[in-house]
Amino acid sequence: MQASDVKKVCVLGAGLMGSGIAQVCAQSGINVVMRDIKDEFIEKGLKGIKDSLEKGIAKGKLKREDADATISKIETTTDLAKALSEADLIIEAIPEEMKLKKEVYKEVSKNAPEQAIIASNTSTLSITEMATAVRRPENFVGLHFFNPAPIMKLLEIVKGKKTSDETVQFAKDLAGRLGKTPVVSIDSPGFIANRVALPIIIEAIVALEEGVATKEDIDTALKLGYNHPMGPLELADLVGLDTVLHSVKSVGDKLKSPRWKAPKLLEQMVKEEKLGRKTGKGFYDYTQR
Repeated sequence: MQASDVKKVCVLGAGLMGSGIAQVCAQSGINVVMRDIKDEFIEKGLKGIKDSLEKGIAKGKLKREDADATISKIETTTDLAKALSEADLIIEAIPEEMKLKKEVYKEVSKNAPEQAIIASNTSTLSITEMATAVRRPENFVGLHFFNPAPIMKLLEIVKGKKTSDETVQFAKDLAGRLGKTPVVSIDSPGFIANRVALPIIIEAIVALEEGVATKEDIDTALKLGYNHPMGPLELADLVGLDTVLHSVKSVGDKLKSPRWKAPKLLEQMVKEEKLGRKTGKGFYDYTQR
């Protein structure tokens, strides 16, 4: 199947990433069915999409009729079989738990069209291991979108051991259709982006923990000294400190390297539910913004 042939995308998960991916596909003119296990999750996801589109309109980057067209392309359901029935591409964006993902993939394999491409939005988990739960592992690939998906231009494509070259090419062509720039990684812990970026975040947290500098100066040093658009502590707040901690531990467990040890400050902040933007407080306070 060619990327240009995709007429319907099924997005599994209506959370921050799932809803963002659904928006990206719908804005590209593709029909989308967004599925989650509860109506309340779907409603929250749809609200996020509508809020995102309204911001685009307010900034003059989007016309009202284009926003309305995007929403009209999105169908929602809690029925997995219904969601999968006519899907050409299935993108999973559920919580980062291998056992849960495999359980979902087994159900997907039972209900999805035979030739459908199945993809995971995972940021750290093994594509090769997940592919053991599907009927056609050659049609399974990693499609790692970045948050916020409608804005971030990168699409990290991950090739599992059994992913075919044709599926990788499909993913690269799809990236172009969605207005994204693709990069391709083998199935290695952290892939490309997290493998390189997470150590920077770890060191920034350790530097703060050790009193090397203030959070503001640490972020400013990276922004102005290395031309990063966002400081590492600001980035951690945006991603979510719980997500950062999970990713650090996940990659660290596989690489067995001491440089991937989670900082005590990070673990403490997660325990205190200071998770960044999504809870209002992280390294910075967002409650007054």
